[in-house]
Amino acid sequence: MSITKPDISLPRGVSDFMPDAAAKIGYIEHKIRRVFELWGFRRVITPKLEYEDVMAIGLGDELKGKTYRFDDRQTGRLLAFPPDITPQIARIVATRLADWPLPHRISYSGRVLRQTEIQTGRSREIFQSGVELIGLDSPEADAEMIAMAIEALQGLGFENFKIDLGQVEFCRGVMAASGLSGQSLRDLHMAVARKDSSAVERIIADNDLSETSRREVLALPRLFGNRDILDTARQIASNVRSRAALDNLQNVLDILDIHGVSEFLTFDLGETRGLEYHTGITFEGFVPGLGEPVCSGGRYDNLTARYGHPAAATGFTFNVLSLLQALERRPDVEASTTRDFLLFNCKEDRREVLEVARLLRSLGYSTARDIIHREERASLEYAKRLNIRCMLVVGDETVLGNYRAVRTHDSKTKNFNSDMLMSDELKNFIQEGQGD
Repeated sequence: MSITKPDISLPRGVSDFMPDAAAKIGYIEHKIRRVFELWGFRRVITPKLEYEDVMAIGLGDELKGKTYRFDDRQTGRLLAFPPDITPQIARIVATRLADWPLPHRISYSGRVLRQTEIQTGRSREIFQSGVELIGLDSPEADAEMIAMAIEALQGLGFENFKIDLGQVEFCRGVMAASGLSGQSLRDLHMAVARKDSSAVERIIADNDLSETSRREVLALPRLFGNRDILDTARQIASNVRSRAALDNLQNVLDILDIHGVSEFLTFDLGETRGLEYHTGITFEGFVPGLGEPVCSGGRYDNLTARYGHPAAATGFTFNVLSLLQALERRPDVEASTTRDFLLFNCKEDRREVLEVARLLRSLGYSTARDIIHREERASLEYAKRLNIRCMLVVGDETVLGNYRAVRTHDSKTKNFNSDMLMSDELKNFIQEGQGD
């Protein structure tokens, strides 16, 4: 009689993370969090559920459309899984931290859920690790965010990465000065976002713009590249709003020069991402071999006011799964599920092997005992499969000292006694030939 197996598949867009991937995620989050700590940020933990109407206050239309909602049987209100952590931080600042002195340096690390189109193949789960600096309307605060992102990427071992800077007020100034509105303005947003110069030319041809505005609008899709693009933008932009944006961007760059990170910067003054949300500097981080940003952020001075507590704010977040995807191609990443010892007991009595296990753990070694009764060869194969550096045979009366260590990567064997277990000789043995 055949047994029908139940459907135990996962919903599309979510994943199990096996030990090696989970170890790399933990490694990435630890590295990022350490940078945040060194810059004086303190971590908060946000809830996985919010009331939908409260969460919606801080969300733009795009994220509102990607929010998972469901009924709360306890209250009758709609609940939501947060699609982004930043609005939660804004709520916390406006309520729990309203009486605290400014600025707030807040960090966070967590998972959010977003609706995605099935055909995109994108993950519904996003692992975010980020910071929010709230209460400072200052170019130095913006520069701090960018410098931190660069330091974190360097700490993860990335090279030749780029942080792409924009200033949404530059784009807003050009579009406002053009006098365009309605569908024409929406079409211009889309064309500039796609860097579609032909579409921009068609929009200009269909509308009555001044010669000055025509020149500014035509330039938007082409104002990206290295630092020289800022000089080009100054020659083209004549409206007050865009020129003020360039001054602000230059002030931030002067501070980034002091931080010594300018070599990692590129610029895109036609960036329309976040026009509804951001209020100044924006940036995205890109690493080699990955077509999507691994981090993004910028200034958002209007968000906390939606929760009744106006405050200037800037911040950014890393997409940890994007970083994981980039690091999967890097064999040098020091993250794995490698453990130090598997203990194989030659005796019927378990007392000695448990005492040895406790001793090794007290010395800082990760140690597991092979509780299953099997042959020594089978235990050694198990240790290799589980990426355990060494199998320690306890109570082997055929060798001097009663302890025999077998290194799994090359099967080299060495005899030890109880005193030698506490010496550097054991440590050197398990690490020999592994480069760590």
